Amino acid sequence: MTYFLNAPQDIPFILASASPRRVELLKSAGLVPDKIVPADIDEQNLPSERPRDYALRMAVEKAQAIALSEPTSFILAADTVVASGTQILPKAETKAQIKTCLDRLSGRRHRVYGGICLVCPNGNSFTRLSQSQVTFRRLSEQDKQALCASGDGMGKAGGYAIQGLSALYIRAISGSYSNIVGLDIYQVAGLMLAAGFSYGHFEKAQTENG
Repeated sequence: MTYFLNAPQDIPFILASASPRRVELLKSAGLVPDKIVPADIDEQNLPSERPRDYALRMAVEKAQAIALSEPTSFILAADTVVASGTQILPKAETKAQIKTCLDRLSGRRHRVYGGICLVCPNGNSFTRLSQSQVTFRRLSEQDKQALCASGDGMGKAGGYAIQGLSALYIRAISGSYSNIVGLDIYQVAGLMLAAGFSYGHFEKAQTENG
């Protein structure tokens, strides 16, 4: 029997992210947001801000921004940061940025930080920070050119998508796989249970949500 998590008293559940990967991860766990409301905030990192601190701060600020206009809902927000040492790698928007990221990641182990924040209708908030490690094998110039040409890393933190073609070059991971994709589902479940969510029957949820 498959189960999912229900919000208490049918309170709306809002995802403060437009990421299709986060939406799919939630759906795969039987969690379907009532609304998707992306947060529009300043995402500039602070001087000397550590990657882990930045990831958590972004998640909190995104959730709080949406909570201002949706005060009677549960708001879930997240932020994913790919870091090589203390360097935060960008969300690649060009092939040149993908290449720069791959140059940095080739043959090395790096960390993926996932900040998560759940804001409740009563004003309480719960946070978690997930950390995973990813190791790329050494990439040849041909490997990098192929990945850049595929567009697999476009719009992705660190210039790659572990659920895509980049998986061909990843030698090892440690920690949550779903965190690397975009949202640590295990941590999300823990937050929701702490906030009063309860398990329910998945087939019933599908019927109620049409």
